[in-house]
Amino acid sequence: MAQIESGRGGGRSKNVDLNLIPFIDLMSVLITFLLITAVWTQVSMIQLGTSFYSKKVEGVEPIKTPDMDISLRVDIKSSGYTIVFGQQYFSIPLKEKEFDTERFFSEMEKIKKQVPNKQDAVVAISNELPYEILIHSMDQLLRSGFPAISIAAGGPK
Repeated sequence: MAQIESGRGGGRSKNVDLNLIPFIDLMSVLITFLLITAVWTQVSMIQLGTSFYSKKVEGVEPIKTPDMDISLRVDIKSSGYTIVFGQQYFSIPLKEKEFDTERFFSEMEKIKKQVPNKQDAVVAISNELPYEILIHSMDQLLRSGFPAISIAAGGPK
């Protein structure tokens, strides 16, 4: 307990106790909040195939098929979808000012039937479009059998 006593003259002594209980209460609430939100940030992450920064396994060569050499790119623009598959171009325009996800899904299923071993796809989206459109497009790619999705930086070509 800290006290300050005045000099001569019989002045009152002042009690300068620091009350730490409200500070401890605040810290316990903040730590609890931090622990709870840390769990939810891990749950909401999106798994996007292999990372460039992941470890490479020594001595294991990936199995290459002819289907792997054919590139599959999905460009999402304000005018609709553009699918580039090898040398083929498919354009899916907007349907009543909305993206036609069902037609996009059916086109992706057709591509999957042509090359059943193909797993990867690259998605590029214009910066002015909402993020939800990218997520819906990725869902359609996963549904049609392309689990290794990469997102291209720099927007569509």
